[in-house]
Amino acid sequence: MTDPVSVFRALHHGRAPDDPLVLPGPWDAASARALEEAGFPALAVPSAGVAASLGHEDGRTPADEMFAAVARIARAVSVPVSADIEAGYGLEPKELVERLLTAGVVGCNLEDSVDGVLLDPADQADRLARFREAAGDRLFLNARVDVYLYDAPAGTDRSAAALDRARRYAAAGADGVYPIAAPPEELPALAAAVPLPLNALGTPDSPAAVRRLGELGAARITFGPALQRLAVAAARGAAEALRQGLR
Repeated sequence: MTDPVSVFRALHHGRAPDDPLVLPGPWDAASARALEEAGFPALAVPSAGVAASLGHEDGRTPADEMFAAVARIARAVSVPVSADIEAGYGLEPKELVERLLTAGVVGCNLEDSVDGVLLDPADQADRLARFREAAGDRLFLNARVDVYLYDAPAGTDRSAAALDRARRYAAAGADGVYPIAAPPEELPALAAAVPLPLNALGTPDSPAAVRRLGELGAARITFGPALQRLAVAAARGAAEALRQGLR
């Protein structure tokens, strides 16, 4: 049987510019099955979507609940599943790797901020290197770069900071980098500067916009919790229509 991690890793490479790897984000087993049935070759679980489904604020899901939810999703489908595990819940890299493997996933996103505060890039690179040492080739490590999300000291060049972090994380052994919320016009420079698949944040309601991100240099597109929020909005609309019909 082909190794699922190798399959997942290969999906990121050799792609045409207008055909990036699109990884929609399930938040539970039912949504994961629906996305697999729609034909997607792999899935990427968003922590915010799982948090909402479990009744938590984004970033406030207990680690045990998150890993249990991720494991249910991974068991529900036959395609590879990667998981957003925020900044790692304070776990040491070796334990983090073991919990991911136990959950049955093929990779993870690991953020470089905690509670809206950016981590020191050298410290984060060291942590990623220790994660890679513990994981070997058993997990695809997608290193998130959060400089576009949060306030930075006055005079900070966000583009330069993102490039610096991305290069450090690549050197530490990441398989991909994810400069979340990077302006689209900055993607070409990031893709040219970092020899790894570039993840961009897209919107699931615009295939043309997804293709455009690929043309700008993104090899992988994810949507965060957008699909879960669309599903909730659809359920609300249906419920409101039902309620109106019963009046």
